[in-house]
Amino acid sequence: MQLVRQNEECGGKGKHAESRDTAPADPRPRPHRPTLPVKAVAAVIAVAALAAGCASGETEKKAVPPAPGQQAAAKAEKKAAAHTALVAASKRWGIAKPPLQAPEPPAKKPALTTRKGFEVDDQKNFPPVYTTVPTKDKVVFLTIDDGAAKDPRFIKMMSDLKIPYTAFLSDYVVNDDYAYFKKMQSHGVGLNNHTLNHRYLPGLSYEQQEREICGMQDIIEKQYGTRPTLFRPPFGNYNQDTLRAAKSCGIKSVPLWNAEAFDKRMDWREEDRDLHPGDIILTHFRGKDEWKGGMPSMIRNVLKTVTDKGYAIARLEDYV
Repeated sequence: MQLVRQNEECGGKGKHAESRDTAPADPRPRPHRPTLPVKAVAAVIAVAALAAGCASGETEKKAVPPAPGQQAAAKAEKKAAAHTALVAASKRWGIAKPPLQAPEPPAKKPALTTRKGFEVDDQKNFPPVYTTVPTKDKVVFLTIDDGAAKDPRFIKMMSDLKIPYTAFLSDYVVNDDYAYFKKMQSHGVGLNNHTLNHRYLPGLSYEQQEREICGMQDIIEKQYGTRPTLFRPPFGNYNQDTLRAAKSCGIKSVPLWNAEAFDKRMDWREEDRDLHPGDIILTHFRGKDEWKGGMPSMIRNVLKTVTDKGYAIARLEDYV
């Protein structure tokens, strides 16, 4: 007898070919069996395959999440790599000690109140004015005013060193290069209001102050797609009309400062001439015509002061 192999399908239970031997064929006519169209046969086979759990490829494997120990190891490895990169960046930029990294921001932002002695009449109805953010975290906040100098090295330096900061812009010095601050914004920097023309606000009428403040709100919204909630009056001077006008166009709070940074020195508001948790540091966008080393020189001075005192720089908008 000659055997013909089975045409094996799923699990080996496929269609069997007929066996043949050398016996004479049955001379009797066989009954006619109707045949299905090819497409119908294919459909029947496909349904049967699905029912039997048959798949043409390998069974898909589910992804197995890493074990807790592996997750911790991966996190530690990532942190170590980030620190190594920070050390290298600090060396490139001439920073003696790598900046300390700020802790995670608070889940709930602290309540802001106006600093004693900084109130106007009916202060409770206006945005709070403060120089320090209420926090126990050993962090300070770096804020930079006006926008006169536009040094591309500065953006690169701050990005390399992972240092957050907040800008307060005046249109009369930024309108020649809005794109510079757009690039800054793309690195996570908050762009806030410092008026259109940096005028002494208490010397203006309410309507003039409103134009200075609300006009800058409109420009920032048009150029950068956000409407600021933080406002800093030029020179830190304001009156009740200032706060009333600021409130009318969406300002929520008025951060001033407790220390001011230059390229070679720090100025202090407090008699102890020291930093405190939550202090706001003011500086300005200045070039080499005023600071020999430009903005990078000022940052080196700030980081030396802040790091030596055991503080990290945090992002102001994460706390207010």
